[in-house]
Amino acid sequence: MDRTVSLPNQPDKTATVTLVESSSAPSGLELVSAYQTNRLGAPTDLVSLAEQVQKGDDFIKANACNRLTVIADQIRYLQEQARKVLEDAKKDADLHHAACNLVKKPGNLYFLYQRPSGQKYFSIISPQEWGASCPHEFIAGYKLQHDMSWTPLAQVERKDAELAIMSKLINRQTALPACIEPNFEGIGK
Repeated sequence: MDRTVSLPNQPDKTATVTLVESSSAPSGLELVSAYQTNRLGAPTDLVSLAEQVQKGDDFIKANACNRLTVIADQIRYLQEQARKVLEDAKKDADLHHAACNLVKKPGNLYFLYQRPSGQKYFSIISPQEWGASCPHEFIAGYKLQHDMSWTPLAQVERKDAELAIMSKLINRQTALPACIEPNFEGIGK
């Protein structure tokens, strides 16, 4: 049985309260006094029930909005990560297509130059080694990584440090213990 009630602190809003259906003979047994079990409470009881229903609805909406906001933030983060992956892939592909007269080997440094004709090419000779007799415009230096990606010279030291840490984690199998339940140890430290 539904009852619609106006909320006292929000007169323009109404809430619907669903009350338990009444029966004068529940489970086939006649009640001694149906009035005592089926009577409606005071009007303030209905208002209190309606306020509780409204408060529940408000909390549910707020909770859903908060959770959806977190998901939206995660989507934006993932979109940014996807954009970065695509940019890096394009940069790496462009560098792999630069002219080169030698077989490129991972772990080595290569220096990108540009001829007056616009052709870009890789050399193993750095601008410092060329000195003042550098024949073409120096663009940038890169290290070819083992995954065939290119790291700019300015970032090689940081990238090598990251790879060393990852290598340690891989070599030490006990570094990340198996965990069935959430573990927040070390987060606050």
